Amino acid sequence: MHQILQMGQGLWRVARNQQLQQEYGEHWDAGPGLDGDPRDLGMEMGANPGQAPPSPGVGDLPPHPHPRRHPQHCQGADIYQLLRARRGKGQQGFIDLEMLPPELSITILSYLNATDLCLASCVWQDLGHDEYLWQGLCKSTWGHCSIYNRRLPYGFSYRRLYMMLDEGSLTFNANHQEGISYFMSKGILVDHPKDLAKFIFCTRTLNWKMLRVYLDERRDVLDELVTLHNFSNQFLPNALRDFFRHIHAPEERGEYLETLITKFSHRFCACNPVLVREVGLSPDAVYVLCYSLILLSIDLTSPHVKNKMSKREFIRNTRRAAQNISEDFVGHLYDNIYLIGHVAA
Repeated sequence: MHQILQMGQGLWRVARNQQLQQEYGEHWDAGPGLDGDPRDLGMEMGANPGQAPPSPGVGDLPPHPHPRRHPQHCQGADIYQLLRARRGKGQQGFIDLEMLPPELSITILSYLNATDLCLASCVWQDLGHDEYLWQGLCKSTWGHCSIYNRRLPYGFSYRRLYMMLDEGSLTFNANHQEGISYFMSKGILVDHPKDLAKFIFCTRTLNWKMLRVYLDERRDVLDELVTLHNFSNQFLPNALRDFFRHIHAPEERGEYLETLITKFSHRFCACNPVLVREVGLSPDAVYVLCYSLILLSIDLTSPHVKNKMSKREFIRNTRRAAQNISEDFVGHLYDNIYLIGHVAA
């Protein structure tokens, strides 16, 4: 709340204090200040005793139209002064957002999630239904949807789109086929591997178990999803962690895990041609190193393994399978797992 007030204070210095205008507007019309003395209002606005109330500046913004407000002219007031005036009148609570400039009210509400924004709309109906806020919520939760790139029809509502995206995600988490079918039936997604891969890559609300089953069935989507990763200048274990954050590794070793590591190995080498040339990496060597890293991760993190693998043992075992890799490079791999942890956690 303190940070929001600081932010609001900075924005408010360039606009009129419209709530203060409403509360004290009648005194501007009548002439006297709070107690019938013009000096009282001047002191409340921060003027020195004996000076007349400040006149409106040339660069002041025009008052925002509101049926309950009377456009007045005052300058120099900010949120701090408004809160001080409210305390002086014995008022409690925060400022009514409808009394703030629209850009400041929208900025404050943009920090809310969808649930809180729905609750806020019960108090500030126009602000709570603002399309800018709901568009931001849609794109921050579902970063890519096919519908974003189409010409939106008249009367389109991002608030309704958010509700459909949320319902579709819940449906996907229960049944991946029905979830994807729901998105396509609503025109949110198109059945194209690249679009589906971008949707998955930019979304964090999908259940990873259902997502794993879906990608195992749709290898064309999996191929596009792998190409969206950029592993340039990343250390191998860190790149593997990043990969498994988007495409969760299966719980058991099998054909799907081998497919994932194979695709990762080719993508990693394609993103790091200099490393491939200097270190002597190849997709086959990266494939071997990935399995070594997974086994080492289990060995070092599992409470059931009492005799942990040493760095010397890891180097010896790994170089037997990947002889072209230098001992220093393999040693750095061990240090990374030892210090940071599991590559597929």
